[in-house]
Amino acid sequence: MAHTQPTIKSPAEIAIMREAGRIVAETLALVQEHVRPGVTTAELDRLAYEHIRARGAVPSFKGYNGFPASICTSINEEIVHGIPGDRRLEEGDLLSVDCGALYRGYHGDAATTLGVGTITPAAQKMIDVGWESLFAGIPHARAGNRIGDVSAAIQEVLEHNGYGVVRDLVGHGIGRHLHESPNVPNFGPPGHGLRLVPGLVLAIEPMLTQGSYESDTLDDDWTIVTRDKGLSVHVEHTIAVTDGEPEILTLP
Repeated sequence: MAHTQPTIKSPAEIAIMREAGRIVAETLALVQEHVRPGVTTAELDRLAYEHIRARGAVPSFKGYNGFPASICTSINEEIVHGIPGDRRLEEGDLLSVDCGALYRGYHGDAATTLGVGTITPAAQKMIDVGWESLFAGIPHARAGNRIGDVSAAIQEVLEHNGYGVVRDLVGHGIGRHLHESPNVPNFGPPGHGLRLVPGLVLAIEPMLTQGSYESDTLDDDWTIVTRDKGLSVHVEHTIAVTDGEPEILTLP
């Protein structure tokens, strides 16, 4: 998935990425305001495109390997890479929104999963545990640790709560390229993988399933779904490894 060697960013580069991340966070907040039954995913995509462009950035996803939209909108059993279109959201749906923005040559990337109208307690718990796993993993993204320390912390939370951990999709490094090395799996043993150093920037993105973690790709060659059609949740932040605590670059 990751196409380039890991790159260490300077403080000036991270400052630009902080702005890219802010644009992403604003866009996700805007989309969230408009998520309700009856809205089409294409309408949400248009809102995202217009906001990203108004902030002087370009949607990272639009045209990326041919992807036709500015955000990914993945509903219920769709894990990631759902293409916005004329499908209308329905009461009780789970909607995962993934967003990227390219600002002054650097990318920001984040995702959230939202309930449409009133959702079941079981669906809400999946969202809550997704965020819990992300915020369990992020503190391990510090200088001297390894990628596997992040991965293991995420996996422990998800499996402790009885969820599947998607194996075919992982987080990634990010910078001038949307996908850079290293890959950041949401599973695996601690103490393994690349040793983290200050200036490394990572997109950490737990993807969890209600049942089996096995997945399939639909005929559109983009949308990835759970094989057993169970619900899926996807959350993501871009973080910078520093000399101290990791910095989340995609907070509002």
